Amino acid sequence: MVSTSTNKHNTSLPTREGAGGEPESHPFDPFLPSNARLLMLGTFPPAPKRWCMEWYYPNFTNDMWRIFGICFFADKMRFVDAANKTYRLDDIQQFMRERGVGIFDTCQRIRRTTGTASDKDLEVIEEADLDGMLRAMPECRAVIAAGQLATDIFTRHYGIDASHMKMGEHVDFSFEGRTVSLYREPSSSRAYPMKVEQKAEYYARMFRDIGLL
Repeated sequence: MVSTSTNKHNTSLPTREGAGGEPESHPFDPFLPSNARLLMLGTFPPAPKRWCMEWYYPNFTNDMWRIFGICFFADKMRFVDAANKTYRLDDIQQFMRERGVGIFDTCQRIRRTTGTASDKDLEVIEEADLDGMLRAMPECRAVIAAGQLATDIFTRHYGIDASHMKMGEHVDFSFEGRTVSLYREPSSSRAYPMKVEQKAEYYARMFRDIGLL
């Protein structure tokens, strides 16, 4: 398991001391296959009451695993267990290992200031060890940072100017002698106003670009 020690950039994060509930540590281990060419980073999982499984993107109304089904199998239900309103976790994990996709979040510890899953209501207590994740995946050449807070944390840590990136574009940065591309993709949340099939088109272009599809 990768180290998740606080890094020097935490001091620049806005904080709301004393607000909201108790601090929460990330409930899942980083999923970092050694063959991974892509690292997917969110901010932090939603509260457990919103989970349909104990893993990443656990909200049944989130479309990330439907996007993967469309892109790789032309079937948005490939990883969906509709009868039980959950996902086929074993299939997802096996696919991610075989295809080479890592996943974690940009925050290791947070406090929910209002009890919601929204980024704007999270107080960041400790960032995740981004360098450690990339070191654990020496073949990784691409990153998705999902959401504005995750993007802000990642770009600040690596000194990346992503202010002019449009949807579907990427910006390259250097990490310990290798070039890594940071991609901007549509949110998999249904609150984002785009059909899942259209979102999948953006993701598919990225998957083809980095050789996963």
